[in-house]
Amino acid sequence: MTPPAAKARVFVLATFNRDKARELVSLLSGAGLTLETLADHPGATPPAEDGATLLDNARIKARAAMAFTGKPAIADDTGLEVDELGGAPGVHAARFAGPAASYADNVALLLARLAGVPAGRRTARFRTVCVACFPDGRELIGEGALEGRITSTPRGSDGFGYDPVFELPDGRTYAEMPVAEKNAVSHRARAVNALAAQLGAA
Repeated sequence: MTPPAAKARVFVLATFNRDKARELVSLLSGAGLTLETLADHPGATPPAEDGATLLDNARIKARAAMAFTGKPAIADDTGLEVDELGGAPGVHAARFAGPAASYADNVALLLARLAGVPAGRRTARFRTVCVACFPDGRELIGEGALEGRITSTPRGSDGFGYDPVFELPDGRTYAEMPVAEKNAVSHRARAVNALAAQLGAA
């Protein structure tokens, strides 16, 4: 007798950012999940990301998506910590230049704040916290970080957000790396991989 097929595990990615959703889908492709986004659920709206930490904001987004869809949800929040700016923009990275800021707006403000700062003092890191929330109350958390520095001018045409000004130790910015290579080493990849390992056992 043929055993019944395992029921697909469906998760909602709690983001309206198409770039981030595409990256998360790629990173989770080997986890054996069926992934939806909030774009697949008409009427969904983004919650206020007013948490004090990356974990707070990831949890807020995941819980809101789960409450709206009734399905397990995965959310992440990422911060860019620049040492010369005391860790800013940190948790406010996506809204650094204002609530409706574009990628270019945020990058321009960051470079303006670092104008005249020498390369040796432009150290920074990307940090990501990824959360999976389940309707039964379970919660899984994965974290990842990557060290680098902020360039004086943008370089590269791939990636999004601060990618053109975040330089890795090998001298390339995120935006100068092929997407597959970036996804293998990025802060988000490290956080998602840590989460995926737990999802496999969940």
